[in-house]
Amino acid sequence: MLTTEEDVKAERALIEDIASYEKDPYGWVLYAFKWGKEELIGYKGPDRWQSEVLQYIRDQLQAGKLNAQGAINYVIQIAVASGNGPGKSALVAWIILWGLSTFEDTRGTVTANTETQLKTKTWAELSKWYRLCIIKHWFELTATAIYAKDPEHERTWRIDQVPWSEHKTEAFAGLHNKGKRILVIFDEASAIPDTIWEVTEGALTDTGTQILWLVFGNPTRNTGRFKECFAKLRHRWKQWQLDIRKSILVNQQKVKEWIEDLGIDSDWVRVHVLGLFPKAGDLQFIPTDLAESAKGKQIEAHKYVFAPKIIGVDMAWTGGDEVLIGIRQGLVYRRLQKFAKNDDDTVIAAAVAKWEDQEKADGVIIDLGYGTGVYSIGKSMNRQWLLCSFGSKSSTPGFANKRAEIWAKTKKWLEEGGCIPDDQRLVDDLTGPEAYPNLKGEIVLESKKQMKDRGLASPSNADALALTFAFPVVKKKSNEENFGQKKEYDPLS
Repeated sequence: MLTTEEDVKAERALIEDIASYEKDPYGWVLYAFKWGKEELIGYKGPDRWQSEVLQYIRDQLQAGKLNAQGAINYVIQIAVASGNGPGKSALVAWIILWGLSTFEDTRGTVTANTETQLKTKTWAELSKWYRLCIIKHWFELTATAIYAKDPEHERTWRIDQVPWSEHKTEAFAGLHNKGKRILVIFDEASAIPDTIWEVTEGALTDTGTQILWLVFGNPTRNTGRFKECFAKLRHRWKQWQLDIRKSILVNQQKVKEWIEDLGIDSDWVRVHVLGLFPKAGDLQFIPTDLAESAKGKQIEAHKYVFAPKIIGVDMAWTGGDEVLIGIRQGLVYRRLQKFAKNDDDTVIAAAVAKWEDQEKADGVIIDLGYGTGVYSIGKSMNRQWLLCSFGSKSSTPGFANKRAEIWAKTKKWLEEGGCIPDDQRLVDDLTGPEAYPNLKGEIVLESKKQMKDRGLASPSNADALALTFAFPVVKKKSNEENFGQKKEYDPLS
């Protein structure tokens, strides 16, 4: 309650000062807290990396890409992957408080990997900085939201804490605030399902609106949308990958002990110290670095031209999947054609036959799942194609089924120098599936349905490659004479 004229003047001055930082979160953070005093004694301001993020937002807002109402004409997207403890949650709190206090009727959503993380880490840190902030009397902070105390604005000027649910995405689909400011924050984003990312992305379409989407987390998984912010979608995001050895907020003696005990190259240190994605997830079957090392690699022709050419055809299972036709000759694999799910088997069969003739292939192996119609048409054309059932018994001990077996052969092929196209989608597909032992101790590869339940795409690109290892294939006589080589061939060579 403002009781004196001096109080009123001071409040007006505060409002004017805060409003001046609408496009300057860095300046706002320096102004809004008593740095070097009371609980912040010993701290002059944000750490270097925090300052860089705040200054980047400032520079984007001030870059002139604004309409007449001061609204930015594109989404500012920032991704921060870091080790443990450099101050991610503090930065999240500052951005929430800056966003609310400098733009009337700002709306936003904050979510995290779990409800526990959201309440005990993200919101707890917000509570701390809210208590220290010069404008805390403007807003009400509850266990699930922070909003304007003005009754006329409490529904329109607020940021809500929203635990995610793949089955209840309405909170993310309704992120609209045309002509105002929208703030979306994902904490521990690596574990937030792709479906939540997709719904959020589709909702951030308001024109003439300041939209800021910031995602933070330890880079624990090397698949999913958080990883893509640093890979195939890196051109859409401004990224920071933080090595906590450079942080003033981290106990460096403890970090030194971790490195000594686990090794600088261990995945744990990569994730929790260096802010890098792991070489392989805990259950990931094909390590990312193995697939990446094969991408775009080329070898001399004499190292593979003697080998039979084997075509793999992976059929589309659902409407969102693709039919993939690929060919492998020894250590070299190429994609020949892809097209959307097609219920006309004659179209697919014609394409397979065309490629078989054009490439003078020695064998064609088709996924049995939805490929029986294509196989039958090929048979009517006197084609000697083969069907592979992913669920059939493995011919190699130790694998639960044929699919696990042929993926294991694909992995071994990569380890022995296999070459794949410069195709990030193929790399993503190869590194997507997880594997685990069943009660018999056999390796089980994650099914396509299980991958989709995790928010990942069907690995059609990789399944087409794996199919080329399903059965031994020998070079046809005519092709053998062309190359003057023996018929017997190790499919892993």
